[in-house]
Amino acid sequence: MMEDKKQHWETVYATKKADEVSWTEEVPQTSLDFIRELDLPKSARIIDIGGGDSRLVDYLLQKGYKNLTVLDISEKSIERAKNRLGSAAGEVRWIVTDILEFRPEYSFDLWHDRAAFHFLTTQDQVDNYLNIAGNAVDQFLVVGTFAENGPEKCSGLEVHRYSEEDLTSAFNLQFKKRKCILTQHQTPFKTIQNFTFCSFTRKDS
Repeated sequence: MMEDKKQHWETVYATKKADEVSWTEEVPQTSLDFIRELDLPKSARIIDIGGGDSRLVDYLLQKGYKNLTVLDISEKSIERAKNRLGSAAGEVRWIVTDILEFRPEYSFDLWHDRAAFHFLTTQDQVDNYLNIAGNAVDQFLVVGTFAENGPEKCSGLEVHRYSEEDLTSAFNLQFKKRKCILTQHQTPFKTIQNFTFCSFTRKDS
């Protein structure tokens, strides 16, 4: 199952350019706004889950963040990001793995995910994710998922859509909601996708 999923994403990134996939953002403004509001030091340990070819890491580097990690199941997506960043790619820690197989070597001040969580469609997968994040996050978590009126599929795969209440409830055991918004992402094809974005604070932090 994991190999099938990995092969799916390797094929996507091998055959489609950034402007040929719906999730591409020239400027990941919503994520940047949420991160700015957390007022983290530039030394904060930040991980982008499913970050792959996302430009979030580019902007965080430009803003002076020094301790960045990007995780993605697709090696090809990370190769594309490295090529785009050039020499700056050496300032980032890159991890190729399925999020459900991730075993962090240390904890993070901020866990950001705009890409992976809504692809978890069974309760076992969600519980596994929450366990991994719960053990890996010291302070904050920012998650963006497809909203209730968002797409039912992405890249041909089924997704789980979340309202603010659903997303808050999913993380409620270990995290307290700070803020949630509904936002619209304009794809490279000029269509609109509705997202639910929430930030959380670890309850025992």
